[in-house]
Amino acid sequence: MQNIRFLFFFFPGYSDVVQLKESKFTRLCSTKSMMTVHGSFPGPVIRIHRGDMVYVNVHNQDDFGATIHWHGVKQTRNPWSDGPDHITQCRIQPGSNFTYNVIFGEDQEGTLWWHAHSDWTRASVHGAIVILPTEGTTYPFPKPDGEHLLVLASWFKGDLNDEYEEFLSNQTETTVLDDIAFTINGEPGDLVACDGETTHRWLVDYGKTYLLRIVNAVVNSELFFAISEHNLTIVGTDGAYTKPRVTSYIMIAPGQTMDVLITTNQGLSHYYMAARQFATFDPNITEFNNMTATAILQYRGNYAPPDVPSFPTNLPLFHDLDSGLGFLPLLRSLATPEHPVNVPLNITTRMFITASINMVNYTFEGTEVSHLAASLNNITFMDPTSSILLAYYRHTSGVYTTDFPDYPPSYYNFTGDTYPPPMSALATKVKVLNYNESVEIIVQGTNLLGQGEDHPLHLHGYTFYVVGMGRGNFNNETDPKRYNLVDPSERNTITVPKNGWVALRFLANNPGVWLWHCHFDRHLTWGMDSAFIVKNGETPETSILPPPAYMPSCAVQSSIRLEDFQDSIELVNKINVS
Repeated sequence: MQNIRFLFFFFPGYSDVVQLKESKFTRLCSTKSMMTVHGSFPGPVIRIHRGDMVYVNVHNQDDFGATIHWHGVKQTRNPWSDGPDHITQCRIQPGSNFTYNVIFGEDQEGTLWWHAHSDWTRASVHGAIVILPTEGTTYPFPKPDGEHLLVLASWFKGDLNDEYEEFLSNQTETTVLDDIAFTINGEPGDLVACDGETTHRWLVDYGKTYLLRIVNAVVNSELFFAISEHNLTIVGTDGAYTKPRVTSYIMIAPGQTMDVLITTNQGLSHYYMAARQFATFDPNITEFNNMTATAILQYRGNYAPPDVPSFPTNLPLFHDLDSGLGFLPLLRSLATPEHPVNVPLNITTRMFITASINMVNYTFEGTEVSHLAASLNNITFMDPTSSILLAYYRHTSGVYTTDFPDYPPSYYNFTGDTYPPPMSALATKVKVLNYNESVEIIVQGTNLLGQGEDHPLHLHGYTFYVVGMGRGNFNNETDPKRYNLVDPSERNTITVPKNGWVALRFLANNPGVWLWHCHFDRHLTWGMDSAFIVKNGETPETSILPPPAYMPSCAVQSSIRLEDFQDSIELVNKINVS
């Protein structure tokens, strides 16, 4: 029987329980106010046991509408509580509230996380989810002596709404000056101005083994992470256990989580834990976030502390493609009777999808305008004016179309230096799957406009098996012969490598509407997303649960994507998508 836990989160403001409002934080020598949960950055941790079900009541007393997504949580048959704005719900407006019923998969254990899923509010509204083993059971590795949680995040020095508008209207690629700083548990660390006194410290005992839970909540960057003079043994990713893998560093994409073991067997001292950007965009671009966030692993004991903690010399440099892309295929599932692997073998639906940075045209005040965009199979996704889930459930027409293409409109040298005109179409297209279809998706990165880079793709409502991955163009004859169908890693977020490809498989056995998108928020905002509609099965037990009694109103439209913010109101009213 499921254990049910009630948790109450409040957006900043006032309540009859505790005073909550937008909180002020000082970082990088300046102070600003931003949206938080419980006034903390990062937000509170949800700690449960495997198989629990959680109710979370969200009261929004901020000035902006927001939603919450439970990242990696399968939400079996319950897309109503998945959270992405205008996909499964509309925003919880200021002064209103909504209760989420968070249903974890019976097989999910380890570390996941929650975050806002409207505009870029997840930059400050996020926190970890710790799923402990079922009471009476234990981990598939020796029980650690303790555990610690690290949340890696972005710090925007300016007002986030202003930054968001600037990034949308900026006609340059994604990673240039996006993030002013990175943080580890809310602190940039010793290597930036004004923040050394508040650097996060983790106190450890000599000779112990700790479970370190790492969440990448960064908005637009993959990160390298390492601990000076200490190895990391990866034992889990995205809420699923893996075969132990010893490494001196990790590369973790936004949206991903990792569980690692660390044995504190070095000399009594202070050691930096460090995170820096893994930058896969054009290395000739020199203006990007090249700061390194630090925290300190500090041994307990009687010793003279060093003047400066030792720095991890094994932390890769920003543009180290071999270290970054070479890390991607290392992990394998446990594939044991207690933690089985069920890779679909008889595929019934095949898709080949290109992930690109390209251009879109639209007509504004009688003039055709081109704008930098992002796309999947040359479709730049447009937010609808209503919830896709509600439209699907109520059989409402005119909100979306079901003709998302299984293949790109043309084939060319996807990773080459010459390519066809890089135009995409603005549309709200989804892919429909029958219940229990076995799905294989090849995602191919492209170099359109010379803008090839990594794309961390996240699928809501599911985990998938990463059966193959490689650089260059996917070869339909030779690459499938190298698929790992025995113990592939099980993920909810995977990086499509720069100018490379990844092969995914999953069984469509969770009915509902499920967003699929790049977890670089700028690419998501520019349209690198779509949605799967998975139809009901033949029984009530294989069908979508009924909606809750109250869903947030869709009376307030989502900001139209790719808008020119100098004329935002006029554009919302007058845009004519060609």
